[in-house]
Amino acid sequence: MSTTQSGEAPGTVFGEYVVRSVRAGEWPEVKALRLAALRDPVADIAFLDSYEVAAARPDTYWQERTANAAEGAGGVRQFVARTADGALVGTVAVVVEEAGTTDWAGMPVERRQGHLVGVYVAPGHRGSEVTKALFEAALEWAWGQGVERVRLIVHPGNGRALGFYRKAGFTESGVTVPLAGRPDEHELEMVVER
Repeated sequence: MSTTQSGEAPGTVFGEYVVRSVRAGEWPEVKALRLAALRDPVADIAFLDSYEVAAARPDTYWQERTANAAEGAGGVRQFVARTADGALVGTVAVVVEEAGTTDWAGMPVERRQGHLVGVYVAPGHRGSEVTKALFEAALEWAWGQGVERVRLIVHPGNGRALGFYRKAGFTESGVTVPLAGRPDEHELEMVVER
């Protein structure tokens, strides 16, 4: 990956897409992409957020969130994909979880690991190389942070996501996570190890 004179990485080209870390000034586009993701037909099983809650957040929330993810603050880095004409069409974030802590679901973290969250690719770009490129960038960054494994959580009813995650090398760990607000439903943990 090459860098510009300002020191910013311009990204890696994958076919018609450029994949790179998000930049702080992109918060309006990041907000718009997140709101689009939360309107996806599987959003209720794919995300822990809702469109209504996200849309009501002030711009300062999106500015801070994007700036932190651009800097890797708090062990979080977000990657985005742009088309040749500049449209933001995909994203994934990596959260580094430290051994001895608990995760978002209150479960113990037994070893230092990366956690992929917020995976979204806009319709019309799914099935292309963009999701693979986003995952490659996220995994490269996570391995560079010294994690022992990378995981993600997926609802068993999200067949499109399950299929891609398996193709990307993730396997079910056997751990299930209760679905927030739906005690009868569980999500699956999938992992990849170096």
